[in-house]
Amino acid sequence: MTMKKQSFPIQLITGIALCGLSFILALRLGAADLTFHDILLTFTTNVENEATLLLSEIRIPREVGAIAVGAALAVSGAIMQGLTKNPLADPGLLGLTSGANMALAIALALIPGANYIWITVACFMGAAIGAGLVMGIGSMKRGGFSPFRIVLAGAAVSAFLTAIGEFIGLYFHVSKDITMWTAGGLMGTSWSQLQFIIPFIILGVVVALVLSKQLTILSLNEELAVGLGQKVTFIKLALFAVVVILAGAAVALVGNMVFIGLMIPHMVRAMVGTDYRLILPMSIFVGSAFMLIADTAGRTINAPYETPVAAIIALLGLPFFLVIVKKGGRTFS
Repeated sequence: MTMKKQSFPIQLITGIALCGLSFILALRLGAADLTFHDILLTFTTNVENEATLLLSEIRIPREVGAIAVGAALAVSGAIMQGLTKNPLADPGLLGLTSGANMALAIALALIPGANYIWITVACFMGAAIGAGLVMGIGSMKRGGFSPFRIVLAGAAVSAFLTAIGEFIGLYFHVSKDITMWTAGGLMGTSWSQLQFIIPFIILGVVVALVLSKQLTILSLNEELAVGLGQKVTFIKLALFAVVVILAGAAVALVGNMVFIGLMIPHMVRAMVGTDYRLILPMSIFVGSAFMLIADTAGRTINAPYETPVAAIIALLGLPFFLVIVKKGGRTFS
């Protein structure tokens, strides 16, 4: 553990560098032929031409959105795994994103022309409902939470809430609007959307970092946390609220996205250990870089057409999930 702590600044700098490199490559690559000189001009001058306008109005907000979503889902996944002591926990697998997606469908159906304020509030409420249902069902039997029971409850609740969302979309003829989010893409992300969504993500991440020490103790032994005088109930509620905010904000921006919150914390724990004071900051940059790379792949694999980024992540995430299930969650921890 000492060696890992000593090397953590280097690991964190590497993660930041990876995120920065992924961001530059995401701006450079795509259907339109842009150069590194175009990127430099966009950030350093007020020159306006076709390339700089494309970057400033389309690609930069899109990739900033990818950074925000990657960080939000990675951090929320790490928190859920620590709180539930469940290596399979993920906002997408445990009902949060499907609940937010259902609430989004309700908002679009009942409030035609709903702006991002209404959509985001609805997503927060839906994420809370989804998580509450999963946690409630998962703890109904004697013995409380178990990873297996939580995963089964998550699968059942996710399927149920997804079905409700699809029914609402068909009944109220808003399926096309809902698809903009459920496809899990960043196409059309604008600065106005980011200005409203990102502050929620920053707030959630900051609170998570502040409570990272308490989360580490909770993830190891709840009785120890009580013995050390921690307000366990308050900390759990605060962290639960953080997960809801991060997952809801991510869904409001890109739709139902699974597996990022599962994969990234496992990768990060393999690098930095089990201390959430190290896991959470590292997850921010590894999750952001992962989302940037996935979005870039979606734009370039079949350019000028887009491959849904949710499909790309699912192709990577499902085998990862199966390996962790087979190994009992110990493979990358």
